[in-house]
Amino acid sequence: MSDIVFTRMSGWIPNVIREDGELKLTLGAGADANHEPRTFTFPISEAHLAVIQEDLARHLLLWSAVLPLCDAAGTRGRLDENAAAALLDPILLAAPADVDALFRRIPWDRSRLIAHGADIGLLERGRICASMRAATETSNGKRAQEYHADRRRAERGTVLGPLDAAILRYTGQYLHGATVPKRLPDAVDPVLLPEVMRVIATAERACAGMRISRDPRRGHRATDKRDWERMQTTVEAAVRRAHPELVDDAVRTVSFLMCSEAADRARNTPMEEDEETAGHRADFGGSARKTALSFTDDKGAEKKWQRDSARTAAAEFWEFVGNRSAADNEVFTIEDEERGEGIQLHFYADSIARITTLREGEGEGEGGSDPEYRVEYSLVDGIGGYRKLVSIFVRGGCAALEQHGPWMSDVAEFERARRRRDAR
Repeated sequence: MSDIVFTRMSGWIPNVIREDGELKLTLGAGADANHEPRTFTFPISEAHLAVIQEDLARHLLLWSAVLPLCDAAGTRGRLDENAAAALLDPILLAAPADVDALFRRIPWDRSRLIAHGADIGLLERGRICASMRAATETSNGKRAQEYHADRRRAERGTVLGPLDAAILRYTGQYLHGATVPKRLPDAVDPVLLPEVMRVIATAERACAGMRISRDPRRGHRATDKRDWERMQTTVEAAVRRAHPELVDDAVRTVSFLMCSEAADRARNTPMEEDEETAGHRADFGGSARKTALSFTDDKGAEKKWQRDSARTAAAEFWEFVGNRSAADNEVFTIEDEERGEGIQLHFYADSIARITTLREGEGEGEGGSDPEYRVEYSLVDGIGGYRKLVSIFVRGGCAALEQHGPWMSDVAEFERARRRRDAR
């Protein structure tokens, strides 16, 4: 049976309990194998309790020093009570200079002290007790996170200026650079917000008219990596020219914002509009040649498109690809059975084949003959190249693709061309 003897407003700061007549410090730290919080206790004296009650700073310092021992206990080990008890007198009862000296020799949880208001400058100079003069019972976890984010930047030689920091706060990437960026004007000091918006305006002007298309080869909502890289390069060059004082972290977060927003627009655009905006929409009016097409993949799936469909053939095909494409399914075919021609897309090799029927098969059995085809290969420049060739084929057939070669019927010659390209 235990009774709480002393607790502070913050429930996470260690409490003092009386258990079977003995005073103990109890704290929650870490988790067990089932991810449930672990609780640790170890004995203290009345003298220790008196300091804990009267001196918040010493209480927090003790907590900071005990936490590494809790971490060492892991998910199921016991707390080293002797090591914990050995910290009590040196932290709670010793002179400030001796406490500072102790903290130079033992592991301790720096973020815990920073979250509770430690002066970072004094803390880093080793003046541990002095840094805790303004300590607070309430915790500010974000302050500790920002401190560690700044430490990580400093380790790679990056020091943020006020505008750099404001830009990172605006995009929500001050703490974690991998976080999807947003527009958070309320997170920025109002004094710096106009400068931040000038940087954002520079980026918006630089990428005006640029777009990031979808890449159905990588899934239904995937976007074109090349488009992303082009926009990123354009934005970063413009921002660096206009604002040379910014560090790379600030420049990159602005380009990340522009690219992420463009990619989101692409993902939320219907496939028909995406094709039209990309300039690849086929005309299915009176001049359109295709009346019916068949789409197949390498797994035997098939989808038909008819001329009276509400959607364009290109949009239907790319939706088919987006739904079916996978690491083991990278060959897709569009066939016009009526005209005896088709194209086969090899996503794994960035190549395409156009296939034309020269002679239909005749009869069946021993006296029959197999159909004869002409197969020609060409290299393709990314998803943009594929989209262009697909739209040209559904508009004008294999003949319309002639000027978009070179087309090679010799497989060995094509493989040499592909290896030369890949080597570059």
